[in-house]
Amino acid sequence: MRSAMAVGAVFSILAATACKPASSPPQTTPASAPRRSPSTAATLDIPPGHLPPPGQCRIWVPGKAPGHQAKARTCSDIERSAPAGSWIVERPGKDNKVVHVREVDGRRAGVVVRLRVYEVRDGRLVRKG
Repeated sequence: MRSAMAVGAVFSILAATACKPASSPPQTTPASAPRRSPSTAATLDIPPGHLPPPGQCRIWVPGKAPGHQAKARTCSDIERSAPAGSWIVERPGKDNKVVHVREVDGRRAGVVVRLRVYEVRDGRLVRKG
């Protein structure tokens, strides 16, 4: 009789636990990105040595290793070869303290959708359009 009562107690405990709603895992907020020192390299993730020389442009594909990016070249007709989601990075010859970044549409190659101007020294956004 005692074993029947013990088995019954075990079943009732199991039944009570089985009927409890499953708890969802605790909600976590994503960790904020670590703060980097302010610079164009930190703002754009383009190392300073990989910015094009003044008067030239470079197609930059975000997420691609710096050593695997296209070489700097003249800016004429560069949009034609800019793949979707890339940036056209330009150092105007008259002002080597800024870098112009033309963002190419994420779905359409060669279609510039946004222009931003950054200071080279500290990466501060100067103008957007």
